[in-house]
Amino acid sequence: MQLRNSVLAAMGLAAPLLFGAVDSSLAQDAGTGSDTVEELVVTGVRGEARSATESTVPVDVISAAEFANQGDTDLSNLLRNVVPSYNVNAQPISDAATIVRPANLRGLAPDHTLVLVNGKRRHRAAVIYWIGNGVADGAQGPDISAIPASALKQVEVLRDGASAQYGSDAIAGVMNFILNDANQGANLEARYGGYYAGDGASYAISGNLGLPLTDNGFANFSFEYGESDPTDRSIQRDDAAALIAAGNTAVNNPAQVWGSPELQDDLKTFVNWGVDLTPSLELYGHGNYVSKTAIGGFYFRNPNTRSGVFSADNGESLLIGDLTPGTTPCPTVTITDNVPDPTALAAVNADPNCFSFQEMFPGGFTPSFGGDVTDYAAVAGLRGSVGERIDWDLSAGYGSNRVDFFITNTVNASLGPDTPTTFDPGSYIQEELNVNFDVVYELSETLTFAAGAEYRDETFEIEAGQVESWDFGPLAAQGFSAASNGFPGFSDQIAGSWTRSNHALYGATEWRVTDPWQVDLAVRWEDFEDFGTTTNGKVATNYRFNDAFAIRGSWSTGFRAPTPGQSNASNVTTQFDPAVGELVNQGTIPSTNPVALLRGGEALEPEESQNLSFGAVLELGNFTLTADYYIIEVDDRIAVSQDFELTPEEVAALVASGVTSAANLQTFRFFTNDFDTETKGIDLVATYGASLFGGESSLSLAFNNNQTEVTRFNPDTLNASRIRQLEEGLPETRWSLTGTQSWGPLRLLARVSQYDGWYDNEDGRAYDGGNFIFDAEVAYNVSRGLTFILGAQNLFDEYPDENPGGAAGAGNRYSQYTPFGFNGGFWYGRMTYRFD
Repeated sequence: MQLRNSVLAAMGLAAPLLFGAVDSSLAQDAGTGSDTVEELVVTGVRGEARSATESTVPVDVISAAEFANQGDTDLSNLLRNVVPSYNVNAQPISDAATIVRPANLRGLAPDHTLVLVNGKRRHRAAVIYWIGNGVADGAQGPDISAIPASALKQVEVLRDGASAQYGSDAIAGVMNFILNDANQGANLEARYGGYYAGDGASYAISGNLGLPLTDNGFANFSFEYGESDPTDRSIQRDDAAALIAAGNTAVNNPAQVWGSPELQDDLKTFVNWGVDLTPSLELYGHGNYVSKTAIGGFYFRNPNTRSGVFSADNGESLLIGDLTPGTTPCPTVTITDNVPDPTALAAVNADPNCFSFQEMFPGGFTPSFGGDVTDYAAVAGLRGSVGERIDWDLSAGYGSNRVDFFITNTVNASLGPDTPTTFDPGSYIQEELNVNFDVVYELSETLTFAAGAEYRDETFEIEAGQVESWDFGPLAAQGFSAASNGFPGFSDQIAGSWTRSNHALYGATEWRVTDPWQVDLAVRWEDFEDFGTTTNGKVATNYRFNDAFAIRGSWSTGFRAPTPGQSNASNVTTQFDPAVGELVNQGTIPSTNPVALLRGGEALEPEESQNLSFGAVLELGNFTLTADYYIIEVDDRIAVSQDFELTPEEVAALVASGVTSAANLQTFRFFTNDFDTETKGIDLVATYGASLFGGESSLSLAFNNNQTEVTRFNPDTLNASRIRQLEEGLPETRWSLTGTQSWGPLRLLARVSQYDGWYDNEDGRAYDGGNFIFDAEVAYNVSRGLTFILGAQNLFDEYPDENPGGAAGAGNRYSQYTPFGFNGGFWYGRMTYRFD
């Protein structure tokens, strides 16, 4: 069926894009190194697909080969290496963010970027990023790592505001993952690697199979399965070292592990299919099933000082539970020079009516936290054409993401000796339903109109955990903390399901005013059942002076509605506070909780944004350069507030509202709309390809400078620390230079990257950055189908600056928010085989 490219891949969007492709004109085939023709982009385009340099807004076009030519399998890491303004880091001890890592485009939050698969909205993950170094705190975005690289044909990253085209979330841009649609051939790949330090071994097996679906269609299947061992880049904490020096041989070395989490049974499957029912009618769809288990570390609980478990007075004496109150009181066990009074402690241990958690954990304990992730989605649609000028597309999609949390090697201290040490704290579940109808009318070769309608239904659910994970035990009245220590479970009062629906109408025009001048217009009206209506517009243009030079620019308004999860979820976690040098329990509550209302909380409203960008395109033979300057203003931005200390009255109110662990909270925070930001920056992308050195050569440069400023804030809800996190939590400047060289069956790749400094709120300091990170890979085609690849990421084993307060603090030798990782060099080997 010969439908226009816009219908085949871009229905449901509205309005075009700009240039700026990463190596778009010289994509390399992963197996042969041969050049392919310039890709066309469909993201944001209603009419005919365009080349990246003809688009009215900047788009990075990333071929499947660019992902294949890297040693990683996590799509978030792969994107970081090739998209100039995309950032993601390891998140070793970051609560649920360890399970689904937050990623940032153009310095904004993860949920400011809309993710599409084959042009259809991808559901967001169930995880809310309670800990994300400020920029991502409180965000809820899609899990990009759930998409296997083996399933991709190409990725298009629209780096411009697109709410007028796609609706909520598209403030920073849009990422469109276009699936492989081959109807024949297959490939298999096996990969194994590990870090120079000797840990973090990982393997992955992946494959893709294309089959015909009748004589007029295709079915393309992809899978990936792998596992990764954890890493350890810790330094022994001073308090743990002091315990060992004092004779406590039960303390581990290191007491607390900082490193990448362990991934078990990481399975990713995707299917993409389509069949022509008639010459003008196609049935199509795609779907996925993903599951994995992620296990990360938590903070060390000192056996002498951890409040609510081991101590009630900051380590002057042990917390002793009286199991039979009213009888003979239990002995007092004082602590001197890190040693509990041995005589008194022996008396406690000998008395069945007295209890200390040193009986269970004489060396303290470090919880292990993780989650079982299940993700699945299905999209199906029917699209066709009416005559020569009208294309239409009707589709429906459902997606679900579920995280079942678990925490082990910890206690509900209020239960005393009857406490379990493994807990099921509950689950987060995100479900979304999307229905779209789109129509495109090509009035003439120079003028195209588009219109459409969308219905969305979104549900966020919290399932209660096991009773012991949140309940008060008999020792709560004696100062022992309730709920599973480290990650309290969700009580029946916190559990619930919240749903929101919205519907939208949009229109768009693409007008070729003259041969060199393209103008695109878009408008979208959207009605949310709980927020009312919003209308957003966009105008974008591209003017080509000659074959070598063009300029482009856009202006648009946008919005992002708070998710049902952000409006209703509660959470309690443990963080290290560098200001006091100890662990604190921090709660996040809904902004409409009575306690939040007393501190300035109110019902959340949508964010509103304005995007302005302008740029230029230079094409000289095989050399392409694009430069884009952008300004993004976000008003009433949604994020979590500063931390507030709790009064006894507020503690009682939180307990009554279902936050049963509130009695042990030091601070709380809530979601707020109380600040505005301005983000401005520049993207530079250059590519060059030629026949050099007796073979085929390509070179690409990606550069981004990005600065965010908080322009308005409420000092009652946002303090200087939160502002610094938002403004300095990500590097301002980063760039990468990639070169490839092939001689027949031999292919070489080299990449150098550099990142600016960043601020780490948990360490309480700024890091200079400036490290040069080198990657290298060599591939050899042994035969037509068989290829062997050896490579290294961070070839010269570069590490970030050490944290000078690591030993005195939580034991992290390096900042966990380093933009290029803290594990050092990684080597890998790959073997691929292609079946024709």
